[in-house]
Amino acid sequence: EQWFQALQLFREMADSRMKQDTITYSAAASACGKGMQWVLVLHLLLEMAEGRVETNTITYNVAVSACEKVGAWRHALQVYRDMADLSVERDTITCSAAVSACEKAGEWEWALKLVFDMAAGGHAE
Repeated sequence: EQWFQALQLFREMADSRMKQDTITYSAAASACGKGMQWVLVLHLLLEMAEGRVETNTITYNVAVSACEKVGAWRHALQVYRDMADLSVERDTITCSAAVSACEKAGEWEWALKLVFDMAAGGHAE
């Protein structure tokens, strides 16, 4: 699968001591997300934090969207919350994916809470 090839190439970069940065991590995470490998996406996000690699809205959007695709709504919400805790800006993509994750899981109360909090400009906690 393409996600596996992308992840393998990403790991080869590290083995050859090529610098891995926000862009390469985000690309690897995006490939894994498209391959429904949400746990790997979350693992890459954790690696970034441990390796002190800067994260951004795009990186987190990949993670929220990956969780949403497989119905891991609790994880999508946690990543959404983590963004606020880390002062990473949440955008329309972030919010839509988090709401969709809740909606798909039948967690309509959480979905509504997110919508209302976003409309108010607040942070859904």
